[in-house]
Amino acid sequence: MKKTAFIFLICCLSASLGAQTTQKPPLHGKHWMAITGKPLGATAGAMIFSQGGNAIDASCAMLAAVCTMWDVLSWGGETQALIYNPHTQKVIAINAMGIAPTGATVDFFKEKDMQYPPEFGPLAATTPGTPGGLMTMLAEYGTMSLEQVLAPAMEMAKGYPIEAQTANMIENRKDLIKGWPHSKKVFLPHLGEEREAPHAGEIFVQEDLYQTLKKLVDTEKAALAAGKTRKEAIYEAYDRFYKGDIAEEIVRGTREQGGLFTMEDLSKWKVKIEEPLSTNYKGIEVYKLQEWTQGPVLLQTLNILENFDLKSMGYNSANYINTVYQAMNLAFADRDFYYGDPDFSPKSPMKGLLSKEYAKQRAKLIQEKNDPEMGPGDPYPFQNEKNPFLHLLEKRKNDLAYYQPELPIQGPDDPFLKQFQSGTTSIQAADKDGWVVSITPSGGWIPAVIAGNTGIGLSQRMQSFVLDEALNPFNLLEPGKRPRVTLTPSMALKDGKPFLSFAVQGGDTQDQDLLQLFLNMVEFGMTVQEASEAANIHSYQMQSSFGAHESKPGSITLNSAVPAWVRNDLKNRGYKMNFLERTSGPLNAIWFDWKHSSFWGGSSNHGEDYGIAW
Repeated sequence: MKKTAFIFLICCLSASLGAQTTQKPPLHGKHWMAITGKPLGATAGAMIFSQGGNAIDASCAMLAAVCTMWDVLSWGGETQALIYNPHTQKVIAINAMGIAPTGATVDFFKEKDMQYPPEFGPLAATTPGTPGGLMTMLAEYGTMSLEQVLAPAMEMAKGYPIEAQTANMIENRKDLIKGWPHSKKVFLPHLGEEREAPHAGEIFVQEDLYQTLKKLVDTEKAALAAGKTRKEAIYEAYDRFYKGDIAEEIVRGTREQGGLFTMEDLSKWKVKIEEPLSTNYKGIEVYKLQEWTQGPVLLQTLNILENFDLKSMGYNSANYINTVYQAMNLAFADRDFYYGDPDFSPKSPMKGLLSKEYAKQRAKLIQEKNDPEMGPGDPYPFQNEKNPFLHLLEKRKNDLAYYQPELPIQGPDDPFLKQFQSGTTSIQAADKDGWVVSITPSGGWIPAVIAGNTGIGLSQRMQSFVLDEALNPFNLLEPGKRPRVTLTPSMALKDGKPFLSFAVQGGDTQDQDLLQLFLNMVEFGMTVQEASEAANIHSYQMQSSFGAHESKPGSITLNSAVPAWVRNDLKNRGYKMNFLERTSGPLNAIWFDWKHSSFWGGSSNHGEDYGIAW
């Protein structure tokens, strides 16, 4: 009897171990799920859920927390979100991207002998978007007060044990930080010592930021006491940030350090609640933000890949990698030339770009060997118009400066690779009532200029503009304009219900990883955690959205586990390969199990992303 029981136990243990195909276990939840880039951030979301908040409330708390702990972003950055509203059964897009300030013109930067706006400093800053985005989402779709949602972040601002990754980033960039007095005051508590940044685990205090957040809460409380509704009271706080004394200090502190912000820049800026763009891939509706982000790249790539039998090729076979790589490059080439702020003229030809017929035309360009000179197409005929920029396309084609056949990537520490994949964070939340939130916030990463005595670290997103119309006439810098950003939350519905909510950090690789997560699940039947950890590929044939906007045509990052025969095949097709042990993002995602009325959460085994569910 004992022997039988022992054998039964071993069999059960073996079955259990055999079922674990991932390095991290999947999350499972019945009532709610909260996932973001840091454990403390996920805990903030869990705290709000446990107090009865919905997914909007929890995601706003996570956003506030990760901004406060500098998870490769800060409060002066930008927020992009997709929200599924269970009452309307529609996906809503939140555009909380800041704008180029007054005086930020092409001529201004060219007179400074710059090819692009700078990577760091006060002239790299667009106006703050995240505070407005958070307050708008909370006011329109949340249930809690701003005071409740900001409570975890405010406690952290009073002091939290800083993580080694952030503390070391401060130490490594302290030479830049010392050039900005308000940043030096916050980031370098040990000036004059060998290590001037905080130590890992040291209690990191941000008193100025705490006072700024307290002003928002005090304004809300006063409005509620005066008889205002919850929504009205939150918008009173919004106005104080963008039109009141907080705005005045942001403008003063930014201009003091050489920036261009004006009070009018902040007071006229508004969060936009928009219609998302979408496409249907094999019965699944996939949603992305509009073309002021790179999000439509994913939709275009899916349209192209719909013309191939990916499943029969086999996951990460040479044929599969070659097809996906070139499809991405075709879509990204269009991104580099046609995407920009739709509020400005010229208007991006999105109808043509997202046309299935245009995708069929582009799909015919995919060859057995890689083409390092794949360029933008002409989508205008697919919306019954004539392309007014054919002369610029011809100039690009004949100018080798736009196709930079440089050396392949030189290992994981290659500066180009680090910049190209530079991260932010992502936030995923869902609840039992049907609310779903996908956010990719960013901006104000270390080293950040802090605006005066506000504790607000400013965005560096100006560098995503171009100063030469031949590069992209739609993303040419103008005051009041939003740059075309890499930030790109995603959501998918199937049979009219949420199917997948997903986002990732990683600069220009974001929609590459998101595409492969989606295909891993839809084409190859992976679970959300398997798909989050899977061996993705990365292309660098598109122009980087940062720094000098470089590209490396023909270069590809592969997972170290890719077998020799696949490597040899790709080498013969003209690829310049480099290898990394982990190539999955880090991705964060929620899959909706309607059969069992539960959530599955996935979070890559790459970085510190973390989730909590109940």
